[in-house]
Amino acid sequence: MPLFLEMDAISKTFPGVKALDRVDLALRLGEVHVLAGENGAGKSTLMKIMTGVLRADPGGSIRIDGNEVVIRDPVHARALGISIIYQELAVVDNLTVAENIFLAREPKNRMGMIDRRKMNADARKVLDELEMDISPTTRVGRLSIGQKQMVEIARAISYDCRLIIMDEPTASLSHHEAATLARIVKNLVAQNIGIVYISHRLDEIFEIGDRVTVLRDGVTVDSAPIGEMNRERLVRKMVDRDLEQLFGHHLSHASDEVLLSARGLTLKKHRSQGAPVRDVSFDLHQGEVLGFFGLVGSGRTEVMEMIFGSREYEGSISIDGRPVNIHAPSAAIEQGIGFVTEDRQGQGLVLGMSVRENFSLTHLAEYCRFDFVNRSRESARCREFIRALGIKTPSPEQKIQNLSGGNQQKVVIAKWVARKPRILIVDEPTRGIDIGAKAEVHALLNRLASEGMSIIIVSSDLPEILAISDRIIVLKDGCVNGELSRDQANEQTVMLAATA
Repeated sequence: MPLFLEMDAISKTFPGVKALDRVDLALRLGEVHVLAGENGAGKSTLMKIMTGVLRADPGGSIRIDGNEVVIRDPVHARALGISIIYQELAVVDNLTVAENIFLAREPKNRMGMIDRRKMNADARKVLDELEMDISPTTRVGRLSIGQKQMVEIARAISYDCRLIIMDEPTASLSHHEAATLARIVKNLVAQNIGIVYISHRLDEIFEIGDRVTVLRDGVTVDSAPIGEMNRERLVRKMVDRDLEQLFGHHLSHASDEVLLSARGLTLKKHRSQGAPVRDVSFDLHQGEVLGFFGLVGSGRTEVMEMIFGSREYEGSISIDGRPVNIHAPSAAIEQGIGFVTEDRQGQGLVLGMSVRENFSLTHLAEYCRFDFVNRSRESARCREFIRALGIKTPSPEQKIQNLSGGNQQKVVIAKWVARKPRILIVDEPTRGIDIGAKAEVHALLNRLASEGMSIIIVSSDLPEILAISDRIIVLKDGCVNGELSRDQANEQTVMLAATA
């Protein structure tokens, strides 16, 4: 198979973080090259360099067809034959399927107007190739998450590209859609198109991959034909690291008392979109840090949103042995439940507001009298938490958007801790923050548990979940696929439960 793209000694440094350290990658046409590694291993950074979103540090080189190139931007990357499908959806809901596929490159007629007949016909051809029974004139906002993902794939395929990068393409797809995508990948390879496939799903890796390269902490730790790789070797290469050095020692504060009990939680499919969560049962003990682990699309966040009342569910939830009806977030808050969302900027913070204003959002009534906010009291209370949590900010009046990711995360946690919840759900607590801030967040959660708070932590970072959890619930395809005590849990047992 002909060599298409070579990346030699690629490095990328951000302030305080070495994202990539002299990474080598060779991609061939007519081959599926799987890029594996944990979140934060450097996969996305490498792909952004490959597609011109980022520039690598000086010292490395990129060659296409043997000729050294500097990929200036995404448009230049597409001109070189490189296209990417991002995990995060980038569709425009108020445009049609065809308009999304050919966005910014619509065919024109002799009058210079958009030739909608040709655009719809061309879109139909691509959709037929993807076995998508959707009209090109359908508004994308009316589609399911999985269908929107397939529109993203259709857009990438519509380019005259030689290499397609697929970043977790099946995360939002149904089993049927995922099987269809696997057939599409094989068809593209048969047409001598190269595929870079990023996935945490081991079954996919071994089903469609020809070669796999493993990144860990920004370094290439293994690369081999898929025939020379097995699950155990791949998992070991992905997760082998010194957990104690990174996260420190964890001391359990869990008691035998069951605080929250969930039985048969099932997402109401006719009302909600997301992973098809079904029959999830578990107990949360007083002072326990209960970890939830699963790959993208396993239903972790959906379970938490059911407990917090932001998704409709079937099944039952009990607190202190009493059944409760959590039909809305306000009901969850009344029951003493707080929720630190994984999307801190989109759902956890109001970026245009100050630290003080964000801090008091969950308990503003505490500072109000006769519909007026006592700002001096509010500010004083905020300063207490700034000191206690080590939040680095010039003052409570600093705009939250000017803080680092780690300090933003501390503010999100602080606003819930200030309410003194009995149960705190923390979804992806250290996503996008540096290692120093990560250690501080972990220390904070451990301290809260030592004070009697019960904590549910959801994370896709396996070392994190192992280091901080007293017990781990493993989800796969919306169901509980394993429950491991701290003594039973290790890199291999948790990852195998998430993928087997």
